[in-house]
This record gives sequence, C-alpha cells and structure tokens, in this order.
Amino acid sequence: MSQKRVPAAFIRGGTSKAVVLKRADLPEDEAAWPQLFARLMGSPDPGKRQLDGMGGGISSLSKVCVVGPASRDDADIDYTFAQIGVDSDRVDFSGNCGNMSSAMGPFAYDEGLVEGPRDGEAVVRIHNTNSGKVIVARFAVSEGRAVVAGDTAIPGVHGTGAPVTLDFLDPSDTFGRGTLPGGSARRELTLADGRGVRVTMIDAAVPSVFVAAGDVAGDTRSHPGAIDEDAALMDRLEDIRRQASVMMGLSSDLQAAERRIATPKVAMVGPAAGYRDIAGITHSAEAQDLQIRMISAGQAHRAVPVTGALALACAAVVNGSVVSACLSQAADPLNLRIATPSGIVMVGATRHAESGVISAARIVRTQRRLMDGHVYIP
Repeated sequence: MSQKRVPAAFIRGGTSKAVVLKRADLPEDEAAWPQLFARLMGSPDPGKRQLDGMGGGISSLSKVCVVGPASRDDADIDYTFAQIGVDSDRVDFSGNCGNMSSAMGPFAYDEGLVEGPRDGEAVVRIHNTNSGKVIVARFAVSEGRAVVAGDTAIPGVHGTGAPVTLDFLDPSDTFGRGTLPGGSARRELTLADGRGVRVTMIDAAVPSVFVAAGDVAGDTRSHPGAIDEDAALMDRLEDIRRQASVMMGLSSDLQAAERRIATPKVAMVGPAAGYRDIAGITHSAEAQDLQIRMISAGQAHRAVPVTGALALACAAVVNGSVVSACLSQAADPLNLRIATPSGIVMVGATRHAESGVISAARIVRTQRRLMDGHVYIP
C-alpha cells in the first residue's frame, strides 16, 4: 500500500484545530513521529497553505494531539501535543497547546478511554506529557456523549458552545528551572539593532517572554496581519524569543533556539486602550485590563494561545513584572480581562501571598469534534 492509514479525529479545541490520534495507533518508537506528523500536516510547504495535508496554513491549524493511557496515578489519560511548522518540517514537542487541551477530556470520554457519568458533569484529569503537568477538565455530558451545544462564546470562534473549564494545577516550572528562569521578574535585553528592551521571562503553563510593546516600536492594538507584515518588528520579537530561550535554559545557543519554534512564546503587552478587533467590534478601555499580541510559531496569533493567556495571568501576579506594570489597581487577578485581536478573553491565576507559589490557573473554552475516520500519510 502506498499510504499509511491511521484512525483519527479532526477536532476544534478553543481557537485551534488539530488531528487527534490514539497512542495505540502510532509507531511504538516515538522517534518516528516527527516525520509522520509533518507529512500528515502537509509540511513543509513554501507556499504556506499545506494543501497536501491536513494543515490550514497557520500555526493554530497545524497541530497534532496524541491521547493514550495515563502514565501516572494522579491522571486519567496522557496527552502529547505537537506543533508542526507550516513552511518547515520542524515538529516541536516542547510546549502544550491549551486550546486543544479543552478537547482532550471530551475526546477521551467519547472514545471510552475514561469512565464517567452517563449524564451530568464529567471530570477528566489530563497529564500533559510536554509540560509534565496535570490539567483538570470539567464538562457536561448527556446520554454518554460530551455536550457541544451551549451558550458560551469565546473570542475568535463564531457562535457559542458548551463550556469546558480547565484548571491547570501547579502551572509553574514546566522545565524544572523555576517560575522565573531568567532570575528575576524583569530583565533588560539588548537587541541586534542596539535597542534596549524590558522583558519578563516566566515558565507557567508554557515558557513565555513578555515585552512592553513600546520598547519594540509595536502597538498592542494592531491587527495580526499588520504585525506579520512588519518585518523589522517580527525580527525584534524573534531576537527576544531566541535570547530568552537561552537565558531560560531552554536552548543551548541562539541557533538551537531558532529550531525550537513552539517555546518560549513571545508577546507584546500594553495597558488597556480602546481598539477594534478583527471582526470590527470596538472594545473600550474600561472593558479590559491589559492588551496582548502574541507570536506563535513565527506568526502573530489571531487571538491568544490558551497557554499564553495563562502565562500572562501568572505573570500578572508577579510583583515587578512587565505584565503587572500594565495593570490598573482595580484589576482582579482571578478574573483578568485580556484584550486580544479577536476580543476579550477571561483568565485568572491564584498565588499564595506568603510562599509566592502560583497554585493554579483557569480558563474556559469550547470544543467540537468536526470529523473522524482515517488520515492517509504517504
């Protein structure tokens, strides 16, 4: 047979879509996965359309999730996430996708991989193997299937759906180098163009680096397309991302950091300000607490990755961070209103006052299975 035939589901989770596979249907040798996943997505594609695969030409549509039996006692399933390059064949397992995390519990429930009530609320403890963290998903079920219809709306997705509440337990220190692997809440970097910038490097939900938009001549009200087209700005942000990768201990050098496309995330942040989202809806400064424009796998995200939003919420409760400097005194860290290109996202984090430990971060998403059957891989 000229092609491999692999059982799969195609699922929207939050503002992302991914091909979801079962661990049992993949090669036992995980070293074979990157090539298989890249071919599945249609990567590399210099035209950035991934026409010969399942990818959609942008980072939020070029993802693979693998679900299997739990490898630890405090979880119900294992979930591994892979970010696949669009115009490259790079496959990055270094970070989680929070958006797709919302689909893992319902998928496992619908597939009979976990036990739960036939009607009511299902609770699935998800071990994300990328970060080594546990995510608790809570969602409604009816007649033995996860509910998808509901009145919850999330920015970036038209219409409404059933809510999936995600609690990221002990979200910090996913790489074993502490919550602030850069050593302090705020550091200064010097970029290749001689520009000095203030950044906060944090490892919470996903390793991330946040920079004040003004320091890089950026604007947190900008359309993602305008950010992508500003080559000088994108170069500055990539310079920050690579330097942070080395300083956070994620990469040995700048060349190694270039190959790690999924982590750390890099984002511009700024104070609340009136703006229009990509749907043309106007949001007042009073309806938000701060603004973000995040780069994901080399492209400006059309909303914000869930893990990026959680990292932002965690950075907001760190005194002296670039993020906390953007907030007004009235901002509630448990209900932070983040202005993204697609609208306002609610997220929160809790931090013990005495120990300073970030105990949990929460966000609500929606998800829906779009198709299942088989994918074919040459």
